[in-house]
Amino acid sequence: MAFGIIGWIIIGGLAGWIASKIMGTDAQMGLFLNVVVGIVGGLLGGWLLSFFGQPLEGQGVIMSFLTCLIGAVVLLAIVGFFMRAKK
Repeated sequence: MAFGIIGWIIIGGLAGWIASKIMGTDAQMGLFLNVVVGIVGGLLGGWLLSFFGQPLEGQGVIMSFLTCLIGAVVLLAIVGFFMRAKK
């Protein structure tokens, strides 16, 4: 299923929002940052899953969402670690 840019923004926004709820950072983030975290998380999640040998091509919307969600949670954990270390 081919997505346009709007589809990826929607999937990224949902994944970023859910990841921010999981990590407890939702109060600090707005809609724009949720979308950015979801999209960057999708790139990070795609890299991580391909690094571990999981094929991602043609897996569908649910796998795309889960990839974005996993990557967004990892991204928020990394950012949280560095923010705590900075204090």
